[in-house]
Amino acid sequence: MGFLLGLSLGFPMDFTVLYWVLVGVMALGVLGSVVPLIPGPSMILVAILIWCVATNFSIALGPLILIFVTLILSAGVEWLAGFWGARRAGASKWGQIGAVLGMTLGFLGLLPALPVGGPIFGILFGAVLGAFLGEFLHRRDLNFKERAALALNVSVAIAVGSLVGNLLEVVLAIAAVGIFLWSTWPPLGLGA
Repeated sequence: MGFLLGLSLGFPMDFTVLYWVLVGVMALGVLGSVVPLIPGPSMILVAILIWCVATNFSIALGPLILIFVTLILSAGVEWLAGFWGARRAGASKWGQIGAVLGMTLGFLGLLPALPVGGPIFGILFGAVLGAFLGEFLHRRDLNFKERAALALNVSVAIAVGSLVGNLLEVVLAIAAVGIFLWSTWPPLGLGA
């Protein structure tokens, strides 16, 4: 018996081979929840959709809905955590805009001395630096010491929020893959 993927490549493919290839793609998706250059949750989603098409949607509807909800949460949690951290620290729009600009510059490696740190370090450092500068420039009504303290507080809150959001994104991506494995393991005859 051949599959959609096997037939398109011109050779027969076993469900087990397809299954493990897709699990490998999902593992890369979990890694992509941490590494910015790899599309995390979307890779997991594409792998699950390929499995669904190849097996005529053999996954039960309940686990499938749970997987999609988990992936949607995973995609938005990092942004929400950074935003929540900024709001808790009293960040102005200037601080938030500075964080986004700094994150972008850090990701692209355009900040001084960041080519060694890579995109992950650049994103974190850029967000902290951008939030600090944005908030410091906005709070001109305060004296230097108060401005610096507030800007530092905001930048640390954004960094902590981003790290917590990144951790939650990884946990949710792992949960989505775990739900997939749990709901598809017995039909392959691999589990008990």
